[in-house]
Amino acid sequence: MTMQALISKVGNGPKTSKDLTWEEAKQAMRAMIEGQATPAQIGAFLMALRLKTESVTELAALTSAAREYVAPLPVQRRESLVDLPSYAGKQDTFHASVGSSIVAAAAGGSVLMHGYDVVPHRTSSARVLDTLGIRTDLEPRQVADMVDRHGFAFLDLALYHPPIARYLDLRQELGVRTAFHPVARLLNPARAHAQVIGVSHPPYFEKTAEALRMLGSSRALVLRGVEGEPELAITAITKVIELRDERLAPLSLQPKDVGLSAGLPHQMAGFPAEQLDKECALLIRIVNNQVQGGPRDWVVFNAALLLYAGGKGSSIAACVPLAQQAIDGGAAGRTLSALQSVRQPVNV
Repeated sequence: MTMQALISKVGNGPKTSKDLTWEEAKQAMRAMIEGQATPAQIGAFLMALRLKTESVTELAALTSAAREYVAPLPVQRRESLVDLPSYAGKQDTFHASVGSSIVAAAAGGSVLMHGYDVVPHRTSSARVLDTLGIRTDLEPRQVADMVDRHGFAFLDLALYHPPIARYLDLRQELGVRTAFHPVARLLNPARAHAQVIGVSHPPYFEKTAEALRMLGSSRALVLRGVEGEPELAITAITKVIELRDERLAPLSLQPKDVGLSAGLPHQMAGFPAEQLDKECALLIRIVNNQVQGGPRDWVVFNAALLLYAGGKGSSIAACVPLAQQAIDGGAAGRTLSALQSVRQPVNV
């Protein structure tokens, strides 16, 4: 089919538009990545798809096609590797996922966080990591080596899959998210066996889980995460869908389920973008066992989630002591120091 025909199929209006088949959706993604579609066609297709709303098959097929253009990261520590996409950014709360990733790595897990600093008026995980002194500008093979050495690394999507990153920039021109945003979350650059994905828009909650199953993911946790990031809340119930062995199970998780106390909103509060150093100071104090109470518990809760996703325990509750011990025993602080010590490109 021509790009015009694909646009017509999804954009014929609420009564006559139709979902693309698996092969048609892959054809559309290839046309966009390879430059066969014009800018006008790309904009029309993305807006028509948004108005129709993407089907599960379309999301999975678009992601499958996008994966064809880049090789998986050659991470060796695959037995416990967790894919952690961070694309929403934060406005009201601090980046618990950054602290929890460091704690999980210190407790024997491994986490690959990937993202792209593109959301206006929000602070990305990449900016927080930069301010902490952790490299976010490494090439894919260097990122893989950093995960193998230290249990955590951040991958800039623009250095891994430039076309997808370029199309994420369209949000600035179009003013709305497009299908490339869920595709980025589903990309799984290292093809990790476990994925933890946060979504903010309700229509994508079940669809994301179904798309992961269609893509053959063996294990995933899809969260109605805090501000759209892959984080469980410490103040309320978080809705979760767990994918395991091709079965989807809805869950409702709150701190008391894992032996932690419920927190208060101010204990999750973030800082203005111009005070990013204060947020980083808080994260440093948490991982170095200098903070008690809600902020620490929030990081522990999410570190336990990552450890559970990576197969380090039979339940999230069973992984809470592992996260606590990593902080109490100093391993989390040492892991942070090791990550900060990567000043030059990692040897590959």
